[in-house]
Amino acid sequence: MKKQPNIVFFFVDQQRWDTAGCYGQPLDITPNLDRMAEEGTLFQNAYTCQPVCGPARACLQTGRYATEVGCYINAISLPLDADTIAHRLSDAGYDTAYVGKWHLASDMDCNHYETAPVPKERRGGYDYWMAADVLEFTSHGYDGYVYDTDNNKVEFKGYRADCITDFALDYIRDHNSEKPFFLFLSHIEPHHQNDHHCFEGPDGSKEKYKDFVIPGDLEGTGGDWRENYPDYLGACNRLDYNLGRVRALLREKGIEDDTIVIYTSDHGSHFCTRNSEYKRSCHDGCTHIPMVAYGGGFTGGGAIPEMVSLIDLPRTLLDCAGIEPIPGMHGESLLPLAQGTAENWTDNIFMQISESQVGRAIRTKEWKYSVRAQGDGITQSGSDTYYEDYLYHLTNDPHERVNLVDAPEYAHIRAQLAKVLVSRMQEAGEEIPQILPHSQSPIQEL
Repeated sequence: MKKQPNIVFFFVDQQRWDTAGCYGQPLDITPNLDRMAEEGTLFQNAYTCQPVCGPARACLQTGRYATEVGCYINAISLPLDADTIAHRLSDAGYDTAYVGKWHLASDMDCNHYETAPVPKERRGGYDYWMAADVLEFTSHGYDGYVYDTDNNKVEFKGYRADCITDFALDYIRDHNSEKPFFLFLSHIEPHHQNDHHCFEGPDGSKEKYKDFVIPGDLEGTGGDWRENYPDYLGACNRLDYNLGRVRALLREKGIEDDTIVIYTSDHGSHFCTRNSEYKRSCHDGCTHIPMVAYGGGFTGGGAIPEMVSLIDLPRTLLDCAGIEPIPGMHGESLLPLAQGTAENWTDNIFMQISESQVGRAIRTKEWKYSVRAQGDGITQSGSDTYYEDYLYHLTNDPHERVNLVDAPEYAHIRAQLAKVLVSRMQEAGEEIPQILPHSQSPIQEL
């Protein structure tokens, strides 16, 4: 592989880890991703750092936590002076391209680009552009539009994941520069279609996947997975088909050996079983994500059991290109893990949770510990006081059914995890908070 590889970041929205065969899905949903996992590196324990669309994207573009960037909820735009991976890659000689869903331009003030073209200064430093700020507002499962680099409206007909991939394939096919390229391909599937109040897989998904195997955390619960899971799996399958198309073109063009491909999601979905919607909680259903990489140092990396976070990917992308980390960037490059040279790897994942709550959580292989503050998760980004909310012993309770937050015999475990959580909050630039027992919480919902 040449010194600076091409990089394709295949990003999806709201896909659970267990929809993929390489993570145990029994149906043939993701043959292309499974093959990529066999050839490359599978991160078995990958988790989001923020289970909300916009904040997760802000973390990916900057390598900083959502509260540091200021984009701690949806509808807060990425700061115009944000130091992003696109800026750094461009400065290092890359052509940069963004295709699909952006979700970082509009805000609650006077900047509304939900259905309008995103101005160049609000594109995070990307050169080539074929995107919509809020793709679910400009399209449905079938048909819609995006905007090109010159702010021209570009309509598409057909299943959305196919059409968005078509734009990415056009970019790869037409790229003839001597410079390497970084392509951020951002799908909205399998995210539910907001205005239709359902998931929209390709036609025929309901029948094709009606005999799905119920995930353990959903079995016996309420929520809306019974009617939506077949379409959800259909959308995941179509994403996989399009991943195959991307890899096939790289081979056809003779640049597969010069290209790194990374596949992951912003968060998962618990299908309204943990709160009134699909994400915004500490539970694995919405925080455990697929993450697979191939090419360069990731080829032949095997299955990696260490805990890794979405916040590790920005540093990883720069490392792949031989670029120094951005000052203040969090996370660690995943390349040493894939190459077997990593030492003293962090054994926990830190998550900030917003909108549904002002929450923070820690996940280790054995424990899940989550706290929340009194107040509004929309207007309040953090707090000086949190109350214990959830404790799960994941070894004995992998589907998070038994909350041990009030169990006196686990008080020492909660105390240990609280220390780790406070330390991670400090690392993220937060003030040291007070964490009080759940028994003292004025918050009724558990």
